[in-house]
Amino acid sequence: MPLPPAPQTPPLPYTPDYPIRTERLDLRPVAQDDFTAIHAYQRIPEVCRYLYWGPLDEAGSRASVTTKTTRTTLRESGDILQLAVVVRATGVLVGDVTFVWSSREHRQGGIGYVFHPDHAGHGYATEASRALLQLGFEVLQLHRIQAELDGRNTASARLLERLGMRREGHLRENEFLDGEWADEVIYAMLAREWRAQQHPAPRQ
Repeated sequence: MPLPPAPQTPPLPYTPDYPIRTERLDLRPVAQDDFTAIHAYQRIPEVCRYLYWGPLDEAGSRASVTTKTTRTTLRESGDILQLAVVVRATGVLVGDVTFVWSSREHRQGGIGYVFHPDHAGHGYATEASRALLQLGFEVLQLHRIQAELDGRNTASARLLERLGMRREGHLRENEFLDGEWADEVIYAMLAREWRAQQHPAPRQ
């Protein structure tokens, strides 16, 4: 069955108009000067517990930051944006977020996030992740955006549910992490679900 015609999307390569601003946050490209702030959470075992990397030493974080500084533009399927999340009022970097342009043909994307636990409880991760969904659905005109997480990461699952994403799959023991088999859970949202969330139908 052929795919429906793709809606109008930005010309490629596409670089967002940085910073991407939310009510309280600026999402901007990572800079080398962000090393100290990023290493502060990349070295914490609890932050990395359910991730595919870390904790990182200084060399590992420097390499990570260098890679992140290059991920600012989308050119083709598989490209990634990795952006620092800064509280506008204070200028403090509290975490970083990832947007993956998974497939141009099928209009698919993905999101991810890592935040310093000292800044938990303020809704920053939810606010920044919602900005990525808006970028994907409203600017890039994606059809579907998903997020994958370790099945034990209940805090991340709650965040995705707050965004209105739907739990689509639970893959049992499909990853070997930190010396043990772990489940993977998949959440996703469709463009029409995003539109319905932004423009709820009036009550009868």
